[in-house]
Amino acid sequence: MLRLLAMLLTVTVLAGGDHLLLGRLTLHDHAIRAVWTWRTSGAAEIWRAGFVPTEGLNKIPRDVRKRISRDEEFGFAVAGPLPATPHRAQIRWDDGSTLRVPVISARQALIALSPYEQEASAQDERAYKLTAATFTTTRLRTLRGMATVPAWRMRFSNLPGPIVRVAVDRRTLGTVEDAIGDHLPADINGFEVLDERTLQVTYEYGICSRRRPPTVHPRAEEWSDVVVLGVEVQEQHPSGGMCAGVGAFGTGVVRLEKPLGDRVVLDARSRLPVCLHWEAPCASVRQATATPSR
Repeated sequence: MLRLLAMLLTVTVLAGGDHLLLGRLTLHDHAIRAVWTWRTSGAAEIWRAGFVPTEGLNKIPRDVRKRISRDEEFGFAVAGPLPATPHRAQIRWDDGSTLRVPVISARQALIALSPYEQEASAQDERAYKLTAATFTTTRLRTLRGMATVPAWRMRFSNLPGPIVRVAVDRRTLGTVEDAIGDHLPADINGFEVLDERTLQVTYEYGICSRRRPPTVHPRAEEWSDVVVLGVEVQEQHPSGGMCAGVGAFGTGVVRLEKPLGDRVVLDARSRLPVCLHWEAPCASVRQATATPSR
């Protein structure tokens, strides 16, 4: 820990934005900062013992999704009385563990469904009109396994079925993203566990010219509790100046020194767990945490 702190202080003192005084931050520099943030911000505790969904928070029946997908623009509006919001509710995992959590209101759940920052005006005839909401529960995959979680079941006058939205107030409860704070865009998009020491990594990077593509290698830095993934980009013909970067994608294989086990996998630049996005499924998170250590 003291060694990590000393290395982090060196990086912090030398760093100016994303550059060292004598050059860019290396992948190792980014990895040190990622591990330090992970261990000291509270993110590791949330990841281990908190509520981290690994699938979307909306449960939308196929016929309802099909109906909504036909609309180029749509919104939601309240068209009836809504019930009071419980102060708190409970998440119950299949292993018997529980967690008391704050919940959002039915109106907040409605806003979360909207493609806009707030629900559409009730005067908009094209809006889907919420006529009733019931506080209930739904099943959800999480990092800690399947769980029964509080939810709102919302019914609309102009939709063929209800929409269920998970009601956990994650901003109040605390999220990994909030614990990490401001961060750079991620380089690593995801990974697949090929075996206990081998990861197939998908990544993105910027190039100045497709005529002179850089050499790109995914790399891993390892600690006892964390694996940090990143990419090393070597320009074939460095221009020596600024360029308008063009996004490119790649896939590569990373070999670990030790079995992955239950170690969390972080992106070096963003400092976030790879593939962590609580509004979308993340297969690699499930694969990684399910891989046993031998």
